[in-house]
Amino acid sequence: MAELATIARPYAEALFKASSSASSDLAGTSAWLEKIAAIAANPELQQFADNPKATAEQVIGVVAGAFGAPLAAPAQNFLSALLENGRFSVLPEIAKQFRALANAKSGSSDAVVYSAFPIEAAALANVSAALEKRFGRKLQVTVRQEPELIGGIRVVVGDEVLDTSVKARLEQMKVALAA
Repeated sequence: MAELATIARPYAEALFKASSSASSDLAGTSAWLEKIAAIAANPELQQFADNPKATAEQVIGVVAGAFGAPLAAPAQNFLSALLENGRFSVLPEIAKQFRALANAKSGSSDAVVYSAFPIEAAALANVSAALEKRFGRKLQVTVRQEPELIGGIRVVVGDEVLDTSVKARLEQMKVALAA
């Protein structure tokens, strides 16, 4: 959705500039922003935030309750600004753009590894090292389980896909046999 991206960009850039004075601030901001964005993705919470009878303090209270700890002052201020401008629903897109800005600054990229089975920590470290060598940059790896792959893994880094899954190989064989 281009409109959401357009709305989110100034907020993500402003938050990035405010928190990039020190790398520890950037990491801390990224951590709370990711958690709050996951909370804000809840449709019921978005509906509550859009309710004209709900105050900003009430919405921040609900978010803080779901967060599990008191929100830091910068997080509260940022949420207040979003709520005042009616932009609470854009928070997941803001987090996505903030992460892209932080990755660009650190020279890394997000990588999603889809696997049919859970991957142990030692195996994930080996896969991560091999992927960093393959893609030529530092990767922030997350794993998602996708049983329909049957076996193997599929890796998505930005717009690049590396698919070594059994499902992909079966599809290739199907195409070759049909031709």
